[in-house]
Amino acid sequence: MSSPKIAVYPGTFDPVTYGHIDLIKRASKIFDKVIIAVAYNKQKGVLFSVSERVSMLEDAVCGMKNVEVDSFNGLVVDYVKSVGSRVMIRGLRMLSDFEYEFQMALTNRKLSDEIETIFMMPHEDYSYVSSKLIKEAASLGAKLGNFIPEKTEAALKKKLRKAR
Repeated sequence: MSSPKIAVYPGTFDPVTYGHIDLIKRASKIFDKVIIAVAYNKQKGVLFSVSERVSMLEDAVCGMKNVEVDSFNGLVVDYVKSVGSRVMIRGLRMLSDFEYEFQMALTNRKLSDEIETIFMMPHEDYSYVSSKLIKEAASLGAKLGNFIPEKTEAALKKKLRKAR
């Protein structure tokens, strides 16, 4: 019997968007198990703590039986290996994402040539949505129901009120 095919979808998810959720749903139809790996990544200047991001993601993927949420610190290739996977999923929204993602995929390949990066594109309804854009729109009072889950929107607006 072959071992289950596990994919890891790493990222900061600050906050999770419907674009992220779209990729997770589609990946869950391809792989036996999808692990969403929330990065500690302090260089990105995240708004939410790791535990808050994990909680928002767990809520967003509730009911997806073969999806789990975890967090990691350190090299993503090491994390991918530690959970018994050889596949990392990365999202490409626009052409502007490609250069950064390509560079990162090649670097990860040099770090561990046994890990493959698979690029997925979100549904075109979400191809322009980024967590950064969502945070900016939220800070200006925009309604975000078309971009992020309701509980995520409430958490984001609460966090922004505290930051003022």
